[in-house]
Amino acid sequence: MATVLIIDDERMVCDSLSKIVQRMGHEVTCSYTVRDGLDQAASGGFDVVFLDVNLPDGNGLEALPQIQSGSSNPEVIIMTGFGDPDGAELAIRNGAWDYIEKPSSIKEIALPFLRALQYREEKKSKKETLLLQREGIVGSSPALRNALDLLARAAGSEVNVLLTGETGTGKELFALAIHRNSPRGKKNFTVVDCTAIPESLVESILFGYEKGAFTGADRPHEGLIKQAHGGTLFLDEVGELPLSMQKAFLRVLQEHRFRPLRGKQEQESDFRLVAATNRNLAKMVEAGTFRQDLLYRLQSFVIELPPLRERRDDIQELALFYLAKLSRQYGTGIKGFSPEFLDALWSYPWPGNVRELFQTLERAFAAARNEPTLFPKHLPRDLLIQLTQEKLGRQMPVPETASEKKISRSPLAEFKAVREKALADIERNYLRELVLQTRGNAEDACRVSGLSRARLYELLKKHRLSMKEGAPIPDKESL
Repeated sequence: MATVLIIDDERMVCDSLSKIVQRMGHEVTCSYTVRDGLDQAASGGFDVVFLDVNLPDGNGLEALPQIQSGSSNPEVIIMTGFGDPDGAELAIRNGAWDYIEKPSSIKEIALPFLRALQYREEKKSKKETLLLQREGIVGSSPALRNALDLLARAAGSEVNVLLTGETGTGKELFALAIHRNSPRGKKNFTVVDCTAIPESLVESILFGYEKGAFTGADRPHEGLIKQAHGGTLFLDEVGELPLSMQKAFLRVLQEHRFRPLRGKQEQESDFRLVAATNRNLAKMVEAGTFRQDLLYRLQSFVIELPPLRERRDDIQELALFYLAKLSRQYGTGIKGFSPEFLDALWSYPWPGNVRELFQTLERAFAAARNEPTLFPKHLPRDLLIQLTQEKLGRQMPVPETASEKKISRSPLAEFKAVREKALADIERNYLRELVLQTRGNAEDACRVSGLSRARLYELLKKHRLSMKEGAPIPDKESL
């Protein structure tokens, strides 16, 4: 028997969904706000959460990561009365099990629910007993745990892996962990830095060459592809691989055979490929700078590494880890840090991610010298200036010039909020005009608008309108 949490402000939806789940033999708890839903999710070991998007006190999508961070790490099925492609993308990227529109049939609701339960049961029964080797990968945030879960799955297979993420997120550490946790872990881990190899030398460095292949080639040289035989070949920043070499490497990836420069016979290399990039390879394909067939081969298994700003819960653990490393390196006592120092680390956006954090900690460590405690004063001046300016910007109004004072200006809202409000206004005006033109006839309104009757009434309810000449539905307090 599974435990299910439903977070939806429409009591009719909660009641109907509860009956469906209970008939399947499972326990149900209902919440009607984001706040209560988060409290319930934190306190109860739920298997599945049905989560509405538009709730009275917030957006369900924004609460998704926090819900998944619970000890039971529940599967979350998003429900919405107004489907949004951007919202669907955000939900899936954040790990939602499915994204369904209301109203839905029992089958449309039951099927993803049953599949989510099946997935959880199989995951429990096949849970790995071996500890994952993750040297240098520090943290336990939900975002990092999800990436590590994918890492463990990738390590147990021979599939090609593509690591994506911003600069400094630890792609090489993940590639090395995949190698070490795989059956190839005791063989070579061969790194190819595609940004550091001149285009004229790529072929010889990858494939190797025979004596006399070019001026200065006085003896044969084994290429990196051959060196990776039996182990893992890591192509770092694969988006920088010259277009002229992509076709040749694609054949190597397919056949695991290649010919060194001036070589008379082909050679074999049994390697496993892991590639990494901080670029959008799909956009590069559209621009004609990356081969689509090679991209298909690379992205057999994709792991997207989260930026540090999406795993702030790991900052303290990362800081402790690296400061201890610096203490060992320099032979000094372990330094502590003040709460204000940690607050500053937590508040900074870290565009350079973990790499930038470690560089900043090293600078602070050096600035503190023999002092046992790190304070914000030890941080780089540019970082402190940015944090202070942002703090002042949140607390103080921006001074206006004399000409600006003549114009009343309000602070800009987030683009997403502006777009949602504009769409809501368009919908509301359209529905009012639709009801007026069809004189409240639901059948005519559906025919003119192309909406189903259920969808029409859902939208009317959303905008608190009635079929009586588009009149607003009075609030309960005014009844």
